Amino acid sequence: MARPPLVDVGPELSTSQVERYSRHLLLPGVGREGQRRLANARVLVVGAGGLGSPALLYLAAAGVGTLGVVDADVVEESNLQRQIIHRQSDIGRPKVRSAAETVREVNPYVRVVEHELRLDSSNALELLRGYDLVVDGADNFATRYLVDDACALVGIPHVWGSIFRFQGQVSVWWAGEGPCYRCVFPTPPPPGSVPSCAEGGVLGVLCAAVASVQATEAVKLIVGMGEPVLGRLLLHDALSQRWDELHVERNPECPLCGDHPTITELIDYEQFCGLPTQQEDDVHAMLPTVTAPELAQMLRDRPESFRLVDVRGEDERSIVSIPGAEPVPLEEFVSGRAASRFEEGEEVVIHCKVGGRSATALQALIAGGHTNARHLEGGVLAWVREVDPSLPTY
Repeated sequence: MARPPLVDVGPELSTSQVERYSRHLLLPGVGREGQRRLANARVLVVGAGGLGSPALLYLAAAGVGTLGVVDADVVEESNLQRQIIHRQSDIGRPKVRSAAETVREVNPYVRVVEHELRLDSSNALELLRGYDLVVDGADNFATRYLVDDACALVGIPHVWGSIFRFQGQVSVWWAGEGPCYRCVFPTPPPPGSVPSCAEGGVLGVLCAAVASVQATEAVKLIVGMGEPVLGRLLLHDALSQRWDELHVERNPECPLCGDHPTITELIDYEQFCGLPTQQEDDVHAMLPTVTAPELAQMLRDRPESFRLVDVRGEDERSIVSIPGAEPVPLEEFVSGRAASRFEEGEEVVIHCKVGGRSATALQALIAGGHTNARHLEGGVLAWVREVDPSLPTY
């Protein structure tokens, strides 16, 4: 059933706005009043990436009066396969700046607020208090829990989306009105158990399918029409072109929105999600490394004297690989099985994409007693950047 409009009616529309939004004005449930609510709405989009890009474009075209966009990244060429708000000429520029310029070109009546920062516990509450709702396009679990908690503490809904490979999920989380994200996903998955899109890939057009639903839900909530997906979790499989639906309920024992909530302030979400702490980062920083130029020299002078190991998946290796590297899955290092692959004292150099997974593998190998090992600082991306720029990156 429809819920009361989230946003009050704003000022009268100009003649130009009436013409621009005329197809909305003809719709039962929107009309002139609904369009004035949209023009008076303030929506924060978290992430100007795969989901944020199409969501921003459709919300701008719909006439949402104020669009905030928060992102700390710059545009990379690998983004352009799905992040349609950016262009080739934007590579290297901050995503928020690129996105804001495109939005202003789509609709000059939209005010864009650029938040070029990393959303975290120190700034989330203050930032969210300036908005009516959040469209969450975050690509990591720490930010998803952060947004859920912050929205609950501020008292606003957020429209959440998630994508991976060929599958997507959408729901509206709203503490006090229905379940929140924590009600359905009380604990994050173990670190590394769910590959990122950078590791596992994503079908570019899937972003449009999921983000268009997110934008639709935002418009419905603002105007107060239709039935929002509150208490429902939509599951999309692009390969079968099927949408499924799960009924989800508020958890009375939820620490955020349950009968006796214990979360009254924002926490350390990277720690909550099991991401490396500063102490663990310091341990990784102390591990022995080799630079890309040093590795290139080793491969030229003495390629038979050491083992070069790639812990990435097959799909990643098919994009770019270092000549002579042999694949050994990271899981084998973590479980300890990889130790049997190497002779005592044999020199080993491990690498991954940027150095995080190789550090984990090296730490496990050293803990198992193999000390003559190092990992490639900066991973295969450093190899491309410093040794062979003709190779692709991802």
